[in-house]
Amino acid sequence: MDERGRLCSVWLGSETGILKGVSLSQKNAFNFCNTRHLSREQEVRALCWGDPAESELLVASRDGTVRTFSTEKGSFTEARVCGEPEQGCFSGLALNGDALITCVECGTLRVWREDRSEPVTELQAGKNVSRMRQNPVQRNQVATGGKDTGLKIWDLDRPEQPAFTAKNLRDDWLDLRQPQWVRDMAFIPDSQKVVTCTGYHQVHVYDPSTPQRRPVMEAKFGEYPLTALSLPAGGSTVVVGNTHGQIAMLDLRKGLVCGILKGLAGGVRSLQCHASQPVVASCGLDRFLHIHSLDDRKLQHKVYLKSRLNCLLLSSRDLEEAGAAAAGATSEEVKEEEDEVWDTMEQVEEAEEKQKRKASGDEEEEEEEEEKEEVNEVKEVKKKSNKKRKKGQD
Repeated sequence: MDERGRLCSVWLGSETGILKGVSLSQKNAFNFCNTRHLSREQEVRALCWGDPAESELLVASRDGTVRTFSTEKGSFTEARVCGEPEQGCFSGLALNGDALITCVECGTLRVWREDRSEPVTELQAGKNVSRMRQNPVQRNQVATGGKDTGLKIWDLDRPEQPAFTAKNLRDDWLDLRQPQWVRDMAFIPDSQKVVTCTGYHQVHVYDPSTPQRRPVMEAKFGEYPLTALSLPAGGSTVVVGNTHGQIAMLDLRKGLVCGILKGLAGGVRSLQCHASQPVVASCGLDRFLHIHSLDDRKLQHKVYLKSRLNCLLLSSRDLEEAGAAAAGATSEEVKEEEDEVWDTMEQVEEAEEKQKRKASGDEEEEEEEEEKEEVNEVKEVKKKSNKKRKKGQD
Protein backbone atom coordinates (compact mmCIF):
# COMPACT_ATOMS: atom_id res chain seq x y z
CA MET A 1 0.00 0.00 0.00
CA ASP A 2 1.35 3.41 -1.05
CA GLU A 3 0.95 5.86 1.83
CA ARG A 4 1.45 8.89 -0.44
CA GLY A 5 -2.10 8.78 -1.74
CA ARG A 6 -3.52 9.02 1.79
CA LEU A 7 -1.49 12.16 2.46
CA CYS A 8 -2.82 14.12 -0.54
CA SER A 9 -5.78 16.47 -0.25
CA VAL A 10 -5.45 18.17 -3.67
CA TRP A 11 -5.28 16.28 -6.98
CA LEU A 12 -4.25 17.80 -10.31
CA GLY A 13 -3.95 16.67 -13.93
CA SER A 14 -1.19 17.93 -16.22
CA GLU A 15 -0.64 18.30 -19.95
CA THR A 16 2.08 15.65 -19.84
CA GLY A 17 -0.32 12.99 -18.56
CA ILE A 18 0.87 13.00 -14.95
CA LEU A 19 -1.59 12.74 -12.09
CA LYS A 20 -0.22 14.87 -9.25
CA GLY A 21 -1.15 14.80 -5.59
CA VAL A 22 -0.34 17.56 -3.11
CA SER A 23 -0.19 17.29 0.67
CA LEU A 24 -0.59 20.78 2.12
CA SER A 25 0.17 19.63 5.67
CA GLN A 26 3.45 17.97 4.61
CA LYS A 27 4.15 20.62 1.91
CA ASN A 28 4.93 17.85 -0.56
CA ALA A 29 3.89 16.98 -4.12
CA PHE A 30 3.86 13.47 -5.61
CA ASN A 31 3.64 12.11 -9.16
CA PHE A 32 1.45 9.05 -9.67
CA CYS A 33 2.40 7.60 -13.06
CA ASN A 34 5.07 5.75 -14.94
CA THR A 35 7.31 8.61 -16.06
CA ARG A 36 9.08 6.38 -18.59
CA HIS A 37 5.99 6.04 -20.79
CA LEU A 38 4.60 9.57 -20.90
CA SER A 39 3.02 11.07 -24.01
CA ARG A 40 0.74 13.90 -24.99
CA GLU A 41 -1.97 11.36 -25.75
CA GLN A 42 -2.29 10.72 -22.00
CA GLU A 43 -2.93 14.40 -21.18
CA VAL A 44 -5.33 14.61 -18.24
CA ARG A 45 -8.44 16.59 -19.20
CA ALA A 46 -10.92 15.96 -16.36
CA LEU A 47 -11.07 14.55 -12.82
CA CYS A 48 -13.89 13.41 -10.56
CA TRP A 49 -14.34 11.18 -7.51
CA GLY A 50 -15.25 7.56 -8.15
CA ASP A 51 -17.06 6.90 -4.87
CA PRO A 52 -18.54 8.89 -1.94
CA ALA A 53 -15.68 7.80 0.35
CA GLU A 54 -13.20 9.47 -2.05
CA SER A 55 -11.03 6.38 -2.16
CA GLU A 56 -11.12 6.26 -5.98
CA LEU A 57 -10.38 8.90 -8.57
CA LEU A 58 -11.56 8.90 -12.20
CA VAL A 59 -9.03 10.34 -14.64
CA ALA A 60 -10.09 11.21 -18.20
CA SER A 61 -7.24 11.30 -20.74
CA ARG A 62 -6.90 12.85 -24.16
CA ASP A 63 -6.83 9.47 -25.92
CA GLY A 64 -10.42 8.72 -24.84
CA THR A 65 -9.70 6.43 -21.88
CA VAL A 66 -11.01 6.87 -18.34
CA ARG A 67 -8.71 5.32 -15.73
CA THR A 68 -9.53 4.52 -12.11
CA PHE A 69 -6.93 5.52 -9.54
CA SER A 70 -6.99 4.12 -6.01
CA THR A 71 -5.88 6.68 -3.42
CA GLU A 72 -5.30 3.90 -0.88
CA LYS A 73 -3.10 1.77 -3.14
CA GLY A 74 -1.51 4.75 -4.87
CA SER A 75 -1.86 3.19 -8.33
CA PHE A 76 -4.21 2.84 -11.30
CA THR A 77 -6.45 -0.20 -10.99
CA GLU A 78 -8.45 -0.27 -14.24
CA ALA A 79 -9.21 1.60 -17.46
CA ARG A 80 -11.99 1.70 -20.03
CA VAL A 81 -12.35 3.32 -23.44
CA CYS A 82 -15.08 5.99 -23.46
CA GLY A 83 -14.37 7.83 -26.69
CA GLU A 84 -12.15 8.29 -29.71
CA PRO A 85 -9.38 10.89 -30.04
CA GLU A 86 -10.95 12.10 -33.31
CA GLN A 87 -14.03 13.25 -31.38
CA GLY A 88 -12.03 15.74 -29.34
CA CYS A 89 -10.87 15.93 -25.76
CA PHE A 90 -13.09 15.36 -22.75
CA SER A 91 -14.98 18.50 -21.70
CA GLY A 92 -16.61 16.93 -18.65
CA LEU A 93 -16.68 13.85 -16.44
CA ALA A 94 -19.21 12.91 -13.74
CA LEU A 95 -20.60 9.95 -11.84
CA ASN A 96 -24.26 9.22 -11.05
CA GLY A 97 -24.42 6.15 -8.84
CA ASP A 98 -22.78 3.39 -10.86
CA ALA A 99 -23.24 5.29 -14.14
CA LEU A 100 -20.36 7.20 -15.70
CA ILE A 101 -21.20 10.41 -17.61
CA THR A 102 -18.77 11.70 -20.24
CA CYS A 103 -18.88 14.55 -22.72
CA VAL A 104 -16.40 15.38 -25.49
CA GLU A 105 -15.72 18.59 -27.42
CA CYS A 106 -17.73 17.50 -30.46
CA GLY A 107 -20.83 17.55 -28.21
CA THR A 108 -21.44 13.82 -27.77
CA LEU A 109 -22.68 13.14 -24.26
CA ARG A 110 -22.77 9.48 -23.15
CA VAL A 111 -23.85 7.50 -20.10
CA TRP A 112 -21.92 4.28 -19.40
CA ARG A 113 -22.69 1.30 -17.17
CA GLU A 114 -20.10 -0.99 -15.62
CA ASP A 115 -21.64 -4.16 -17.04
CA ARG A 116 -21.82 -2.85 -20.62
CA SER A 117 -19.16 -1.91 -23.12
CA GLU A 118 -21.53 0.34 -25.11
CA PRO A 119 -23.19 3.52 -23.75
CA VAL A 120 -26.75 3.13 -22.51
CA THR A 121 -27.58 6.75 -23.37
CA GLU A 122 -26.11 8.99 -26.06
CA LEU A 123 -27.18 12.49 -27.07
CA GLN A 124 -25.85 15.46 -29.02
CA ALA A 125 -25.40 18.61 -26.91
CA GLY A 126 -24.16 20.80 -29.78
CA LYS A 127 -20.85 21.64 -31.40
CA ASN A 128 -17.65 22.89 -29.75
CA VAL A 129 -18.77 22.04 -26.21
CA SER A 130 -16.30 23.61 -23.78
CA ARG A 131 -17.68 22.30 -20.50
CA MET A 132 -20.13 19.88 -18.94
CA ARG A 133 -21.06 20.16 -15.26
CA GLN A 134 -23.24 17.99 -13.04
CA ASN A 135 -25.87 19.25 -10.63
CA PRO A 136 -24.52 18.24 -7.18
CA VAL A 137 -28.05 17.92 -5.75
CA GLN A 138 -29.97 16.34 -8.64
CA ARG A 139 -27.19 14.20 -10.04
CA ASN A 140 -29.18 13.13 -13.09
CA GLN A 141 -29.00 16.72 -14.37
CA VAL A 142 -26.04 18.11 -16.32
CA ALA A 143 -25.39 21.43 -18.01
CA THR A 144 -23.45 21.94 -21.24
CA GLY A 145 -22.23 24.93 -23.21
CA GLY A 146 -19.53 26.03 -25.62
CA LYS A 147 -18.56 28.25 -28.51
CA ASP A 148 -21.71 29.29 -30.42
CA THR A 149 -23.53 26.75 -28.24
CA GLY A 150 -25.66 28.27 -25.52
CA LEU A 151 -26.35 26.86 -22.08
CA LYS A 152 -28.42 23.68 -22.05
CA ILE A 153 -29.62 21.69 -19.05
CA TRP A 154 -30.27 17.99 -19.63
CA ASP A 155 -32.30 15.51 -17.59
CA LEU A 156 -30.59 12.17 -18.31
CA ASP A 157 -33.73 10.26 -17.36
CA ARG A 158 -35.46 12.01 -20.29
CA PRO A 159 -32.64 12.77 -22.73
CA GLU A 160 -34.79 13.36 -25.83
CA GLN A 161 -34.93 17.13 -25.35
CA PRO A 162 -33.02 19.52 -23.07
CA ALA A 163 -34.93 20.56 -19.96
CA PHE A 164 -33.77 24.15 -20.49
CA THR A 165 -32.22 25.95 -23.45
CA ALA A 166 -30.84 29.45 -22.90
CA LYS A 167 -31.55 32.21 -25.34
CA ASN A 168 -28.80 34.44 -26.69
CA LEU A 169 -28.44 38.06 -25.64
CA ARG A 170 -30.37 40.69 -27.53
CA ASP A 171 -28.75 42.21 -30.59
CA ASP A 172 -26.45 45.14 -29.97
CA TRP A 173 -27.18 48.76 -30.88
CA LEU A 174 -26.18 48.03 -34.49
CA ASP A 175 -28.71 45.18 -34.64
CA LEU A 176 -25.86 42.70 -34.91
CA ARG A 177 -26.00 39.27 -33.32
CA GLN A 178 -23.87 39.03 -30.19
CA PRO A 179 -21.48 36.06 -30.13
CA GLN A 180 -21.74 33.53 -27.30
CA TRP A 181 -19.06 31.29 -25.83
CA VAL A 182 -19.88 29.50 -22.59
CA ARG A 183 -16.58 28.43 -20.96
CA ASP A 184 -17.78 27.14 -17.57
CA MET A 185 -20.91 26.91 -15.44
CA ALA A 186 -22.14 25.90 -11.99
CA PHE A 187 -25.49 25.16 -10.31
CA ILE A 188 -26.30 27.67 -7.57
CA PRO A 189 -27.28 25.77 -4.38
CA ASP A 190 -30.80 26.02 -2.90
CA SER A 191 -32.21 27.25 -6.20
CA GLN A 192 -32.67 26.25 -9.83
CA LYS A 193 -30.34 28.99 -11.08
CA VAL A 194 -27.20 28.38 -13.10
CA VAL A 195 -24.26 30.78 -13.39
CA THR A 196 -21.97 30.79 -16.43
CA CYS A 197 -18.82 32.60 -17.54
CA THR A 198 -18.03 33.33 -21.17
CA GLY A 199 -15.07 33.89 -23.44
CA TYR A 200 -16.20 37.53 -23.74
CA HIS A 201 -15.50 38.33 -20.02
CA GLN A 202 -19.20 38.03 -19.07
CA VAL A 203 -20.89 36.36 -16.10
CA HIS A 204 -24.53 35.35 -16.61
CA VAL A 205 -27.14 33.94 -14.24
CA TYR A 206 -30.03 31.94 -15.71
CA ASP A 207 -33.21 30.94 -13.88
CA PRO A 208 -35.01 27.96 -15.49
CA SER A 209 -37.89 28.30 -13.01
CA THR A 210 -39.05 31.48 -14.79
CA PRO A 211 -40.35 31.84 -18.36
CA GLN A 212 -37.37 34.06 -19.20
CA ARG A 213 -34.65 32.21 -21.09
CA ARG A 214 -32.23 35.10 -21.28
CA PRO A 215 -29.94 35.90 -18.33
CA VAL A 216 -31.64 37.37 -15.26
CA MET A 217 -28.32 38.93 -14.22
CA GLU A 218 -25.31 40.00 -16.26
CA ALA A 219 -21.92 41.23 -15.10
CA LYS A 220 -18.50 41.77 -16.64
CA PHE A 221 -14.98 41.39 -15.32
CA GLY A 222 -11.83 42.64 -17.00
CA GLU A 223 -11.13 42.59 -20.71
CA TYR A 224 -9.92 39.02 -21.24
CA PRO A 225 -11.77 35.71 -21.75
CA LEU A 226 -13.00 34.01 -18.59
CA THR A 227 -12.00 30.35 -18.46
CA ALA A 228 -13.21 28.91 -15.15
CA LEU A 229 -15.55 29.56 -12.23
CA SER A 230 -16.54 28.04 -8.91
CA LEU A 231 -19.09 28.75 -6.19
CA PRO A 232 -18.16 29.12 -2.50
CA ALA A 233 -20.21 27.34 0.13
CA GLY A 234 -22.53 30.34 0.68
CA GLY A 235 -23.63 30.59 -2.95
CA SER A 236 -24.05 34.40 -2.94
CA THR A 237 -20.73 35.00 -4.71
CA VAL A 238 -18.84 33.40 -7.57
CA VAL A 239 -15.09 33.14 -8.18
CA VAL A 240 -13.94 33.52 -11.81
CA GLY A 241 -10.55 33.37 -13.52
CA ASN A 242 -9.37 34.52 -16.94
CA THR A 243 -6.59 33.88 -19.45
CA HIS A 244 -4.27 36.50 -17.89
CA GLY A 245 -4.14 34.94 -14.45
CA GLN A 246 -6.65 37.29 -12.84
CA ILE A 247 -9.10 35.86 -10.28
CA ALA A 248 -12.03 37.85 -8.93
CA MET A 249 -14.96 37.40 -6.57
CA LEU A 250 -18.30 38.71 -7.90
CA ASP A 251 -21.52 39.31 -6.00
CA LEU A 252 -24.32 37.39 -7.74
CA ARG A 253 -27.02 39.69 -6.33
CA LYS A 254 -25.58 42.99 -7.51
CA GLY A 255 -23.17 41.87 -10.21
CA LEU A 256 -20.28 43.81 -8.66
CA VAL A 257 -16.68 42.76 -8.07
CA CYS A 258 -16.09 42.01 -4.36
CA GLY A 259 -12.34 41.46 -4.47
CA ILE A 260 -9.32 40.40 -6.52
CA LEU A 261 -7.06 37.43 -5.75
CA LYS A 262 -3.44 38.03 -6.75
CA GLY A 263 -0.36 35.88 -7.18
CA LEU A 264 -0.87 34.10 -10.53
CA ALA A 265 1.44 34.53 -13.52
CA GLY A 266 -0.41 32.54 -16.20
CA GLY A 267 -3.83 31.77 -17.54
CA VAL A 268 -6.28 30.03 -15.18
CA ARG A 269 -7.55 26.67 -16.37
CA SER A 270 -9.35 25.33 -13.31
CA LEU A 271 -10.89 26.69 -10.11
CA GLN A 272 -12.55 24.97 -7.20
CA CYS A 273 -13.86 26.30 -3.91
CA HIS A 274 -13.75 23.98 -0.94
CA ALA A 275 -17.06 22.52 0.22
CA SER A 276 -16.69 23.65 3.86
CA GLN A 277 -13.60 25.87 4.14
CA PRO A 278 -13.44 29.49 2.89
CA VAL A 279 -10.63 28.78 0.41
CA VAL A 280 -10.32 28.48 -3.36
CA ALA A 281 -7.74 26.45 -5.28
CA SER A 282 -6.57 27.41 -8.76
CA CYS A 283 -4.10 26.11 -11.34
CA GLY A 284 -3.11 26.84 -14.90
CA LEU A 285 -0.28 27.70 -17.24
CA ASP A 286 2.13 29.04 -14.61
CA ARG A 287 2.59 25.45 -13.26
CA PHE A 288 1.65 26.48 -9.71
CA LEU A 289 -1.12 25.35 -7.40
CA HIS A 290 -2.49 28.38 -5.54
CA ILE A 291 -4.67 28.27 -2.44
CA HIS A 292 -6.30 31.61 -1.54
CA SER A 293 -8.42 32.52 1.46
CA LEU A 294 -11.83 33.92 0.57
CA ASP A 295 -12.04 35.84 3.87
CA ASP A 296 -8.96 38.08 3.60
CA ARG A 297 -8.05 37.15 -0.03
CA LYS A 298 -4.47 36.30 0.97
CA LEU A 299 -2.38 33.58 -0.64
CA GLN A 300 -2.08 30.67 1.82
CA HIS A 301 -0.21 28.05 -0.23
CA LYS A 302 1.79 28.08 -3.44
CA VAL A 303 3.22 24.81 -4.79
CA TYR A 304 5.34 24.48 -7.94
CA LEU A 305 4.42 21.33 -9.91
CA LYS A 306 6.75 21.52 -12.97
CA SER A 307 4.03 20.92 -15.61
CA ARG A 308 1.24 22.98 -17.10
CA LEU A 309 -1.95 22.02 -15.31
CA ASN A 310 -5.40 21.43 -16.79
CA CYS A 311 -7.68 20.49 -13.90
CA LEU A 312 -7.82 20.03 -10.15
CA LEU A 313 -9.96 18.27 -7.56
CA LEU A 314 -10.21 18.99 -3.83
CA SER A 315 -10.93 16.55 -1.06
CA SER A 316 -14.10 17.28 0.93
CA ARG A 317 -12.12 16.88 4.18
CA ASP A 318 -10.10 19.63 5.79
CA LEU A 319 -7.23 20.24 3.39
CA GLU A 320 -4.50 20.37 6.02
CA GLU A 321 -5.93 18.03 8.66
CA ALA A 322 -6.49 15.25 6.11
CA GLY A 323 -2.79 14.99 5.32
CA ALA A 324 -1.80 15.52 8.97
CA ALA A 325 -4.02 12.65 10.14
CA ALA A 326 -2.60 10.31 7.51
CA ALA A 327 0.90 11.48 8.33
CA GLY A 328 0.24 10.87 12.04
CA ALA A 329 -0.93 7.34 11.33
CA THR A 330 2.12 6.60 9.21
CA SER A 331 4.47 8.18 11.78
CA GLU A 332 2.98 5.96 14.51
CA GLU A 333 3.60 2.91 12.36
CA VAL A 334 7.17 4.07 11.72
CA LYS A 335 7.70 4.65 15.46
CA GLU A 336 6.47 1.16 16.23
CA GLU A 337 8.86 -0.27 13.66
CA GLU A 338 11.69 1.80 15.10
CA ASP A 339 10.88 0.60 18.62
CA GLU A 340 11.04 -2.99 17.45
CA VAL A 341 14.40 -2.33 15.81
CA TRP A 342 15.77 -0.70 18.94
CA ASP A 343 14.50 -3.56 21.09
CA THR A 344 16.44 -6.02 18.99
CA MET A 345 19.52 -3.82 19.10
CA GLU A 346 19.72 -3.63 22.91
CA GLN A 347 21.38 -7.04 23.30
CA VAL A 348 23.91 -6.21 20.64
CA GLU A 349 24.75 -2.96 22.39
CA GLU A 350 25.21 -4.76 25.74
CA ALA A 351 27.60 -7.27 24.18
CA GLU A 352 29.49 -4.46 22.49
CA GLU A 353 29.72 -2.57 25.77
CA LYS A 354 31.07 -5.65 27.54
CA GLN A 355 33.69 -6.10 24.85
CA LYS A 356 34.63 -2.43 25.13
CA ARG A 357 34.90 -2.75 28.90
CA LYS A 358 37.13 -5.78 28.58
CA ALA A 359 39.25 -4.05 26.00
CA SER A 360 39.47 -0.89 28.14
CA GLY A 361 40.37 -3.02 31.21
CA ASP A 362 43.16 -4.78 29.32
CA GLU A 363 44.46 -1.43 28.08
CA GLU A 364 44.49 -0.04 31.62
CA GLU A 365 46.45 -3.07 32.90
CA GLU A 366 48.98 -2.69 30.10
CA GLU A 367 49.36 1.01 30.89
CA GLU A 368 49.95 0.23 34.60
CA GLU A 369 52.62 -2.35 33.72
CA GLU A 370 54.33 0.10 31.39
CA GLU A 371 54.32 2.76 34.13
CA LYS A 372 55.86 0.26 36.62
CA GLU A 373 58.58 -0.65 34.14
CA GLU A 374 59.37 3.03 33.57
CA VAL A 375 59.57 3.62 37.34
CA ASN A 376 61.91 0.64 37.76
CA GLU A 377 64.11 1.88 34.94
CA VAL A 378 64.30 5.32 36.59
CA LYS A 379 65.23 3.71 39.91
CA GLU A 380 68.02 1.66 38.29
CA VAL A 381 69.41 4.75 36.56
CA LYS A 382 69.45 6.63 39.89
CA LYS A 383 71.22 3.72 41.63
CA LYS A 384 73.91 3.63 38.92
CA SER A 385 74.44 7.38 39.16
CA ASN A 386 74.73 7.21 42.96
CA LYS A 387 77.35 4.40 42.71
CA LYS A 388 79.43 6.48 40.28
CA ARG A 389 79.32 9.49 42.63
CA LYS A 390 80.53 7.35 45.58
CA LYS A 391 83.43 5.97 43.51
CA GLY A 392 84.42 9.50 42.54
CA GLN A 393 84.47 10.64 46.17
CA ASP A 394 86.66 7.72 47.16
